[in-house]
Amino acid sequence: MGDQFLLLLSYMLIFAVALMFVALGGMFSERSGVINIGLEGIMVVGGFCGLLTLNALSQAGCPGFLTVIITIMVAILAGMAYSLLLAVVCIQFGADQTLTGTALNLLATAISLIFSKRLSGGVSTSINFSHDLFVFKIGQSFSFNIFLFIGIIVLFVAFIVLYKLRFGLRLRACGENPAAADSVGINVKKYRYAGVLISGGLGGLGALAYILPTASFWNSSTGVAGFGFLALAIMIFGQWKPIRIGIISLLFSFFLSLSYVYSGLFEAIFGFTLTAENGVTSELFRMLPFIASLILLTFTSKKSRAPKAEGIPYDKSRR
Repeated sequence: MGDQFLLLLSYMLIFAVALMFVALGGMFSERSGVINIGLEGIMVVGGFCGLLTLNALSQAGCPGFLTVIITIMVAILAGMAYSLLLAVVCIQFGADQTLTGTALNLLATAISLIFSKRLSGGVSTSINFSHDLFVFKIGQSFSFNIFLFIGIIVLFVAFIVLYKLRFGLRLRACGENPAAADSVGINVKKYRYAGVLISGGLGGLGALAYILPTASFWNSSTGVAGFGFLALAIMIFGQWKPIRIGIISLLFSFFLSLSYVYSGLFEAIFGFTLTAENGVTSELFRMLPFIASLILLTFTSKKSRAPKAEGIPYDKSRR
């Protein structure tokens, strides 16, 4: 039984960190006043570029430490570059942020499918990789990865930046009352660009944290399976606050983890195995976090206190 609980804890930490990265990214964007529905697409692009870089560096015989650093940096930069599309279209030209984010999600899937097929000669949409450099095992059941340490640092830094630094105060002002912020000399567009770019970087990082530790291949046709949307729900439940987001990420990761360990866990606790013959599959448990998010949104959405100016393009001439 102990091994099953350790395995459950291992998966919980993996998913919690990945969800937290993406949810924190959404938080920075919305705190600046821009709704980033495109987190799912940002994850796909960041993860795709990161995996290609990992394979290229591994084949070139690059030292392990450099491979890890460069792979992570490429995923972050790819996420930022893709999020720049949202920033330009919505901040510069005032386009609808929800529609633009949805378009970016669809575009990202198409891009990853096209390029993965070209790389495989039209044979497959999957990318194989080795995650040995990123994952460390303790015994047979428990493992942790480098993203766990990065996640602790990012959570601490996000809290400091948002509440203790001038940058965070000005960013929040742009999301609450951009006209007032502009009146005291704050460049609203610059801070909104910064918020969106930060969300893109964290989205790309979150993609690697989700893909690398749990598998040895990634299928571009499935993308990140709604992970970006789940992170958005966590951001809302966390009331756009870093510490709350970290805690709620752990809660949702529990449901996701059950889909990997439910069979052995139920056998260890109750003495019987859940199988497809019993009508129970891993897909059933993977539905749980999304069902939970719908239920929670139903009862908590009225109490949510989103930044007042989120989703509203700012026009300086109408101040």
